[in-house]
Amino acid sequence: MITDVPYICTRCYLPPELEDHLLHITDEAIRARVFTGMGLAIMQRGEWRYQGLRGWLDRKINVALPPDALFDLASITKLFTMTAFLSLVSAGKTTLETPLVEVIPEFGNVSPRAINGGQDPHSKELLPTQPNFVEQTVDPAKVTFRHLLTHTSGLPPWRDVYLHAGPVPTPPDIPDLYSPEKRWQNALAALCDYPFVGQPDGIVRYSDIGLMLLGEAVSRLHGTPGNLEAVIQARVLAPLKLDDVLFNPVRSGRVPRGRVIPTELDEMWRQRRAWGEVHDENACGVGGIAGHAGLFASARSVALFGQAWLKTPMETFGIAPELATAAKREQVVSEGQRRGLGFALRAHSDSSVGELFSADTFGHTGFTGTTLWIDPHYDLVIALMTNRVYYGRESEAIHQFRRDIHTALAKYLQ
Repeated sequence: MITDVPYICTRCYLPPELEDHLLHITDEAIRARVFTGMGLAIMQRGEWRYQGLRGWLDRKINVALPPDALFDLASITKLFTMTAFLSLVSAGKTTLETPLVEVIPEFGNVSPRAINGGQDPHSKELLPTQPNFVEQTVDPAKVTFRHLLTHTSGLPPWRDVYLHAGPVPTPPDIPDLYSPEKRWQNALAALCDYPFVGQPDGIVRYSDIGLMLLGEAVSRLHGTPGNLEAVIQARVLAPLKLDDVLFNPVRSGRVPRGRVIPTELDEMWRQRRAWGEVHDENACGVGGIAGHAGLFASARSVALFGQAWLKTPMETFGIAPELATAAKREQVVSEGQRRGLGFALRAHSDSSVGELFSADTFGHTGFTGTTLWIDPHYDLVIALMTNRVYYGRESEAIHQFRRDIHTALAKYLQ
């Protein structure tokens, strides 16, 4: 291993040889510029097996990760939005089969809606319409909450919502003169107007747009329109007593920037490194709070969230047992993807969780390099956090790192 890499271990009940192997895998990834820092938290049978941090907050000036480092969760945020939604379903506020337009009527203002090819999230170029959808239209009233949770709505995976939301936000330690309420109003108008990329037909088309709309629906169902943060706080974080899972850590004044692990140098839009603010452009553009991305957290807190889903979703979140079971079970499978209700399920041997975990393993990954996997067969929760976009978003090396870490753990923890 690289002997000078900063290391903080607050709990370790793993064999020394396994700990050394995990650190070796991590150090190789740090040397290869996959990320600058890693946080890992493991629970098994309800007990802590490991909590540790390895690496730097900022490699350029060799600042070590603080013991309470927060990572940009990216799409793991979707699981918190989903949890809040299912608690509302269990409370009788809505159902899985309810059309989205019943909660967000303006989603149906343009009907029928055209189908096009969507937009590439990296190049930002518009994509050609798939030949089988040319000249087809979609009735937005057919989109249900089940479609949003299983990513089968036909909504586009990505669109440049942030360009419609308002001007480039100021750095997170400088007050933004453009209100988050106005940003979200502008964004919601765009979200309710985009063409689809397919029909709500059972085909998985992973969609950030769908989860942004789900976030708005959650806030309205909870009685706090436009305030998703309040819902997640009340229905997810407060029951878990987690105070280090939050949106806008720096802008809110709750966390100093030195506690937040930085992500990508954004030369295309913000003209600065994303540090203390969410990496995802759409989440940042709408004010830092969205249903698909925006939360920051420690590996420990993500593991505790996963443990609640493994054992006590009814007691913790008020989610009915049959609904919690459905969320973790296969609802749809297409093109190599298996989806529950919000959760991704281990799909094949090429999954980031590796080859040794059970087929019932459920969880999610985040674009910034974050991972939560939960294996009920082995009573196991693994939260693996990194900032893999620090050196840019093009590298796919994080995929092999995730597999190597999970495979090493599976060989011992099973």
